[in-house]
Amino acid sequence: MNDTPRALRLHIGFFGRCNAGKSSLINAISGQTVVIVSDVAGTTTDPVVKSMEIRGVGACALIDTAGFDDRSTLGDARREQARRAAERSDVAVVVCGAQADYSLEKEWVEMFAERNVPVVLVLGKSDMLVSAEHTARAISDQLGRTPLLVSAASGEGVEALIEALTKAGAKIRDVAAERTILGDLVRRGDRVVLVMPQDEQAPAGRIILPQVQTLRELLDRGCVALCCQTDELAHTLASLAEPPQLVITDSQVFGRVAEVLPEGVALTSFSVLMACYKGDGVAFVEGAKAIDALTEQSRVLIAEACTHAPASEDIGRVKLPRMLRARVGEGLKVDVVGGADFPADLAPYDLVIHCGACMFNRRHVLSRLESATSQGVPMTNYGIAIAHLQGVLPKVVWPSESDK
Repeated sequence: MNDTPRALRLHIGFFGRCNAGKSSLINAISGQTVVIVSDVAGTTTDPVVKSMEIRGVGACALIDTAGFDDRSTLGDARREQARRAAERSDVAVVVCGAQADYSLEKEWVEMFAERNVPVVLVLGKSDMLVSAEHTARAISDQLGRTPLLVSAASGEGVEALIEALTKAGAKIRDVAAERTILGDLVRRGDRVVLVMPQDEQAPAGRIILPQVQTLRELLDRGCVALCCQTDELAHTLASLAEPPQLVITDSQVFGRVAEVLPEGVALTSFSVLMACYKGDGVAFVEGAKAIDALTEQSRVLIAEACTHAPASEDIGRVKLPRMLRARVGEGLKVDVVGGADFPADLAPYDLVIHCGACMFNRRHVLSRLESATSQGVPMTNYGIAIAHLQGVLPKVVWPSESDK
């Protein structure tokens, strides 16, 4: 697969009232019919995501959402889906129409501002207005910023919109470029052993994404990478003239790998690295401490980023709950959600354990962490939780930049 993974693309969300022109703008920017356009309110239901390469903007994912004033039978559900789309948007395009009251638009602009998400304000369908400038002044008076005048039909303002997205995206990418999966854990010439069990969950003929991304970065940084399965680790280490500088393992075999590892060799896992790369490693390590306070009356939420059909020994649905209950007791309640199904109300839970989120962008993971933190619910990650449960967390390393 040669395309940039969606999780590494700039996510640009389009938000506004029904028939404000969000879908038309996406089609105009992309130069193709990505989403259905209709004068009928509520045409866009679930968010539509289109991966694109746009000149200037680069690799991105455009997200079309339902109107945030949708009052149809499914309006509540559609507005909730729009809010979830907002959680993963790196840049937000808020599209305004011609009306007297822009309080809804102001609410959304302020929400994005609180999350430090750049907002591009647009007056859509400007060619259909008697006085677009007058409407723009009304928007500016109420929202404190002047919108771009854009017409998807005539093409007027589309280039200006792309330029605004390019500038907003450049700032996001400048920050992202400072973050790497391995951070300061390796230097050029280091020997790194990757322990990669190929069990029934591993796709036939392929390597899972976190392993691919980690291996690619090791090669790009001039490291010597050796890959093996768990049972081959001892032989692999013995074949080396000197111990490796780092061993990266699948989290599920943390304990077995730690037993074989020579003294002084740094140990981490793909999930731990992804936790730091996509989220906040320090916060996740702190969250793992909540495992020690769990009782049989506690309730844990396990959140997976992907929605794959579970294998018989699925890590999130089977193995991790089994480990937790072995520590706490069979009465422990464990709920599992996948994909976008992350509850807004986390009050019933004593702990949230998230996967490595290789399928999510960082904005999405941090939004979930912020939600948990604001509700006083600790949150950790698969790899960090497993390391804690197996008693090897003190031996595990992660990049020092993980809390930035």
